[in-house]
This record gives sequence, C-alpha cells and structure tokens, in this order.
Amino acid sequence: MRVDGLWIGQVAMAALMNVAFAFAVGSALLGAWLAKDAQAKVAPARPAWLRAQRSMLTACVVLVLADLGWLLYQAAAMSGSALPQAFGVIPTVLAQTHVGYAWSVAFIGALVLLLTAMSSHASTLRNALLWLAVIAIAGGKASLGHAADAGPASAAIGVHTLHVLATSVWGGLVVAAGLAVLPALGTSTARGILIRTAMQVSNVSLVAVVLVLLTGIFNTVRGSGGSFEAIEISTWGHVLTLKLALVALALVLGGLNRFSALPRLRRTASTMDAHTFTNVLYLEALAMIGVFVAAAALSHSVPAYVSLG
Repeated sequence: MRVDGLWIGQVAMAALMNVAFAFAVGSALLGAWLAKDAQAKVAPARPAWLRAQRSMLTACVVLVLADLGWLLYQAAAMSGSALPQAFGVIPTVLAQTHVGYAWSVAFIGALVLLLTAMSSHASTLRNALLWLAVIAIAGGKASLGHAADAGPASAAIGVHTLHVLATSVWGGLVVAAGLAVLPALGTSTARGILIRTAMQVSNVSLVAVVLVLLTGIFNTVRGSGGSFEAIEISTWGHVLTLKLALVALALVLGGLNRFSALPRLRRTASTMDAHTFTNVLYLEALAMIGVFVAAAALSHSVPAYVSLG
C-alpha cells in the first residue's frame, strides 16, 4: 500500500460516502418516527421532521457525488494514470471489473435513495424502494471492500453487508439525531416528543450495536488471519486499533446517555437534562464520524493477514 494523493483521495471519498449514507439512513428513520406528530404546520415536532427530510435529501446528494468522485479516484488507481486521464478508463472499469459491478449496484441504490428523498409523499411503495435502496448500497459497499476477496456470493460478503447496514443504522441515528434533528426539539412544548424519540434512538441503536460488534469480530478475525501479531505489525492493524478506540469512545458516550442522561430526562423532563442528553449525543456523533473515516482508511489498506505471508 502506497500512501499518495490517489490513496488519500480514495479514502476521503470513501469516508464521505460512509458518513453521507449513514446520515441518510438515520434521517430516514427519524423522519418516519416523527411524521405522525408533524402533520400540522404548527406541531412541535414539525421543525425536527423538516430537518430530517432536508438532512436526508442533502445526504443523498452528497452520497451520489461522493460515489462519482470515488469512482474517478479508483479508476486512476487501477490504471496508474493521472486523474484527468482516468475519465477515459471509467467505462472499462465499469464494464470489465468486479469493482465496476459492485460500484454500479451501490450507485444505482444511491440514485433510488435520492429519488425517495425527493418524494415528500410517504407511501408503502416509497418506503419499500427506500429500504431496498439501502440494502443495495450496503451490499455494493461491502463488495467493494476486502470481503470481495472471498467471492461475490460468499459468507464474507453477507456478513460485511450486515455490518455496513448495522453501522449505518447506529451511526446514522447518532449523527443525524445529534447534529441535526434532536436540537430542533429543544422547546418545552416538544419535550415529550424529544423523550420518545430519544428512547427510540437508544433502543434501535442498542440492537444495531450488537450486530456491529458480532459482525465486526468476524471481519477482524478474517482480516487478521486470526493473528494478533499481524494486527500489531501491519498498517491495517494500526488503523483497526484506531477504529476500535473510536468505537469504544462512542459506546461509552452512548452508554452514558442510555443509563444516566436518558433515565434522568424521563424523570424530570427538565431543560437542563434535555441539553445534557443532546450534548452527549453530539459528542457521540463526532466519535462516529471518526469511526466512518477510520473504516474508509481500513477498507483501503492491505489486510493484516497479508503481512504473514
């Protein structure tokens, strides 16, 4: 692995893809939870619901653009050419490589997700298309990583797809809620909605975290070849260690909210406790963004088992 401008560009685009995808997933969930309480224009939940809708749309646009940017950098890396010349290589990459096929699945999913975000009319068809698009994006992203080495229909791809989905649900809820949606529920008239939404965020995140940890263990064992030595001596292992440290930080902050701030908020419904919850969630969101950046670097690093020969 050579750390140069192309590698940095790939990682930057991949990190942007990770954050945007998670933000879109989290915003979609929050928007669905708030929709019933936001029907009236003067409803306390409406500002938060509008933020969720706008956040999802913005995230989808960023995701599509980041996908295109990543493809350009990938084409340049695969062909050994400069970025301007890489435009001519893109058709070959798309038509003749596994990377092209996997990227196409993820990109089509991103376009469908964008179309659902642009539709303000909630329906069963829209919701079905939305979550099918999310699954397609997760599957495509998983197939762009090291799991693809095991084959297109392998257990590794399936596990990593679940890992991407679970991480996007957990991280997406935290990032979208902490940075955009829940701050709009800061008024006293919206306190009940804030508490209920916070409980939904906490409960769904808990399930997602369990899946993240289980699938993460599988990916770690596979990537390291089951060797702690490989983790210690490889760049992949060092990046993994950083990612795990950030995950641990996010878990500590999430646990602080779930077992301390949220129960206190439910008892008192006070403004101070509401601010405590949202502030801790904000910090957790920053940690999760770090996790997504580390995950991007990890997926573009040579797996640790290679160092074992």
